[in-house]
Amino acid sequence: MGGPSVKTTGARTRRSLLERAATALGSGTSSDNAAVRNLATADRLEAKYDATEALSASLPHNPTKPAEYVQGGQVTPAPEGAHAAPDNLDATASTISEDNTSDKNGSKATPGTNPNNGPLQRHRIDSGGRAITTNQGVPVADNQHSLRLGERGPTLLEDFILREKITHFDHERIPERVVHARGSGAHGYFECTEDITALTKAAPFAKVGKRTPVFVRFSTVAGERGSADAVRDVRGFAVKFYTDEGNWDLVGNNIPVFFIQDAMKFPDVVHAVKPEPHHQMPQASSAHDTFWDFISLSPESAHMVMWQMSDRAIPRSYRTMQGFGVHTFRFINAEGAATLVKFHWTPLLGTHSLDWDEAVKINGADPDFHRRDLWEAIEGGAFPEYLLQIQTFTEEQAAQWSFDVLDATKIVPEELVPLRTVGRMVLDRNPDYFFGETEQVAFCTQHVVPGIDFTNDPLLQGRNFSYLDTQITRLGGPNFHLIPINAPVAEVHNNQRDGFHQHGIFRGRVNYEPNSLAGGCPFQAGARGFSSFAERLLAQQATAEPTKLRAKPEKFADHYTQARLFYASQTPVEQYHIARALRFELTRVQTQAVRARVVAMLRNIDEGLAATVARDLGMALPEPLPMARAPVEAPEVAVSPALSLAARPGDGRILARRIALLVGDGVDGAALESVYQALVQAGAVPRYVGARLGVVQTSSGDALPVEVTIEAAPSVLFDAAMLPPGAGAAATMAADGLALEFVQQQYRHCKPLLVPIGAALLLEAAGVTTLPEDGGDPGLLFVPDDQLAGAGEEFIRRIALHRAWQRQTEPPLV
Repeated sequence: MGGPSVKTTGARTRRSLLERAATALGSGTSSDNAAVRNLATADRLEAKYDATEALSASLPHNPTKPAEYVQGGQVTPAPEGAHAAPDNLDATASTISEDNTSDKNGSKATPGTNPNNGPLQRHRIDSGGRAITTNQGVPVADNQHSLRLGERGPTLLEDFILREKITHFDHERIPERVVHARGSGAHGYFECTEDITALTKAAPFAKVGKRTPVFVRFSTVAGERGSADAVRDVRGFAVKFYTDEGNWDLVGNNIPVFFIQDAMKFPDVVHAVKPEPHHQMPQASSAHDTFWDFISLSPESAHMVMWQMSDRAIPRSYRTMQGFGVHTFRFINAEGAATLVKFHWTPLLGTHSLDWDEAVKINGADPDFHRRDLWEAIEGGAFPEYLLQIQTFTEEQAAQWSFDVLDATKIVPEELVPLRTVGRMVLDRNPDYFFGETEQVAFCTQHVVPGIDFTNDPLLQGRNFSYLDTQITRLGGPNFHLIPINAPVAEVHNNQRDGFHQHGIFRGRVNYEPNSLAGGCPFQAGARGFSSFAERLLAQQATAEPTKLRAKPEKFADHYTQARLFYASQTPVEQYHIARALRFELTRVQTQAVRARVVAMLRNIDEGLAATVARDLGMALPEPLPMARAPVEAPEVAVSPALSLAARPGDGRILARRIALLVGDGVDGAALESVYQALVQAGAVPRYVGARLGVVQTSSGDALPVEVTIEAAPSVLFDAAMLPPGAGAAATMAADGLALEFVQQQYRHCKPLLVPIGAALLLEAAGVTTLPEDGGDPGLLFVPDDQLAGAGEEFIRRIALHRAWQRQTEPPLV
């Protein structure tokens, strides 16, 4: 028996290919008349056979084969693959019955298209006005009861509705990410704002004004999926660009360096920071023995530890957090020239952090603090916005520096290579479905597009393998790119078929390349496709083949120069916070030898820091750790103000900042309303906060609604507060322990406070003795009660300062 591509035989007069195709395609093959159908089918099969022969014959050999080989020491750029179009589309069809349609089959494939790529609306589901069905589309009459034998009898195995529902429920969870398990996501767009086509041909930068859709996932690193947000940890900052030339994943962090230099150590550092395996504690914390044991024996982590112990590791919001690509990448332009590049995301609202005591309390009051902040900001129209800034430099420049740009524990100081703004990213849409989007999104560092390429950074090279490998396990196989959130908007055409969860229905019998039976399609793209940068490797081969070895370059051995740079660049308050963080972390370490080793490492960074930490731990200063290589005596940059959070205060807006206006019976309602409306106009989120829900009576007898209680929304959930105008309300609150604690913590955490003069007694009852004439605290704004109606503008200016860190003392006075 012959298949559909076998030539039919018979004594019928042969007609031209076009004649037979026209007859066959004229609905004859789907006719209800058997005689008509048989004749048409025979014609169509014969036409298909001849068309297949003609298509295959149009490619008598593979003309691109010689270009695969180095000829005379020269590499030929990959040419576009040979291909040809069929005269009859049946030549490339899987079956001639593809014209037979139904409500399920629909119409046949449109030539040269993949409808699985495109906007997400084709996947969005709304069940409004619809009845419940099974997964097979069968309407469910009763969704309340399982099928039983009698009123009190056993449940029956035949209840396929129950079994389907329970089975699906039992399998709803998928493996969480090994790292970055706790995350929050948002949709948005990237807009190119500067022409850099001289540097790169990458699609997002093709022209000024071009917008590319993005999906961003922020995350903690060490904690599990159900852990808290405001822990001390690195934050993931991963951006998926859905470009018209494929997906580009810029998978970075909020810290520009990492703990290790080689991917070989990645499992070790993650094992060390994760809960200790014998009792699975602590959760989402580096304050334990195994982490600091590893760190103190891996001095290359010294620079990263300075960042992690700084306020960078407890950001106020994902909206006030920088992002970095961490590694050095390459830009490739249309001529094939390469430029080294580092990527930076800078928030327009500035870089701001929490206080550690505040972060600890937030984790109890609202473990979803950062997730809620991001969601509510976008829902409220306060769209987070970030500048994409780059540092570009040549290999010749990099070779002159005292550090190696392939070392992921090093930065390129901005004083050496200033940041250049090339675009902006706006996050303007929350996901519809957390699991389907934020949880199933798969980022891989290896996902790049033409114009972006890798360097030989050994950590990046390992990540390129690891990220793909982990998605295969987590998302159930190699077809995770078909999950809607991962699918590119650029059409996918290749021969990668089958596997778990394959969604595509491929037309034709060809699943290989090169081929002639499908006219050579899909064919290699040649010059318009991605090609790896090879010039430097060829230059090395011209002298000698690279030697296989397991070692690091000499400059990688300098572990302390940039750790010193970071610490020296912090403000005195930030340096104090680093020392305090180290004290907290090492106090939780039970092994004295580990604590001593960490302090010995700190002596190689800053003697004053080491002495402070040793004193706070009640120990003598140990000898400094031996160094693999002495730090650079005269580094290119000794102090970089750009490394301080204070260097980026933001644009002065207070979008989505949460402001508490304390209320009680007897408050001045008019003054409160004036400040409230000023805050709303500024984009903040004010709330009337009282002892109980319901209403309070203003001094004029009006009812003022209490929006949230002090008990449900403690001080740590607000960025600033206004004390109640009206002596009666202030006096009542001064007798309320929760209200006093609210005021105390607002003050202790250095937050702005608007204090009506009549409410100063509440401030004093909370233990705050600073008076208006004392000055020196920009976070305290004292205003006479009769002038409160005009105080909103100045209060907003104080809020924009974020914190009055000058107020902080050790130990806290309040």
